[in-house]
Amino acid sequence: MKKVLLASASLLAFGAFASASAADLAARPYTKAPAPMAAVYNWTGFYLGIVGGGAWEDSSSPRMQGGFVGGTAGYNWQTGNVVFGLEADGAWADVNASASALGITVSSKTDAMGTVRGRIGYAVNQILFYGTGGYAWVDNKISVSALGVTVSDTKWHSGWTVGAGVEAFIAPQWSIKGEYLYRSLGSENYFSNLGVPLASGTLNFHTVQVGVNYHFGGPIVAKY
Repeated sequence: MKKVLLASASLLAFGAFASASAADLAARPYTKAPAPMAAVYNWTGFYLGIVGGGAWEDSSSPRMQGGFVGGTAGYNWQTGNVVFGLEADGAWADVNASASALGITVSSKTDAMGTVRGRIGYAVNQILFYGTGGYAWVDNKISVSALGVTVSDTKWHSGWTVGAGVEAFIAPQWSIKGEYLYRSLGSENYFSNLGVPLASGTLNFHTVQVGVNYHFGGPIVAKY
């Protein structure tokens, strides 16, 4: 008889515990696990980089052509998907051409070039499509050789530039870009000090360049 009473009491106690546990579980609210965090690229900030490419003159033969390499610096402001920016670059260049006739050789060589430009573009997360334009300059030298004698004169040409490009982040603070620019530089008179000024005419260049930029301040913003 005692065994029957003990078994009954045990069953009653287990049933009460099971009911209490079920009620406790039912009272607890269900919480959904948070979604994984998504990375959003913010283009606002200062950047430095290197740039290089090729240039060729928009003229008939002899056509100046060659390459250049240098550095760039800029700052972006982003509002929504629209990105505004200012950028300056300068490069060492070897863009040249020469022509000979009647024992006289005339050569023209651009030793340096650069721009100061505004940029405006549309960002699709880590990719930026943009147009650009502003001030352009080149440092150019013309040399004339005859009978073993060479005279040279160097002039600074100023003008304007316009173009377009695309830039994309490849790492949290690193981006790469490709860019086309058309540069038009005003004419300058060479050898004026010799009394025989030689007008260069307008220098018009097509340039294609690629670059790598480092962005300061961490352009990635994480959000749910």
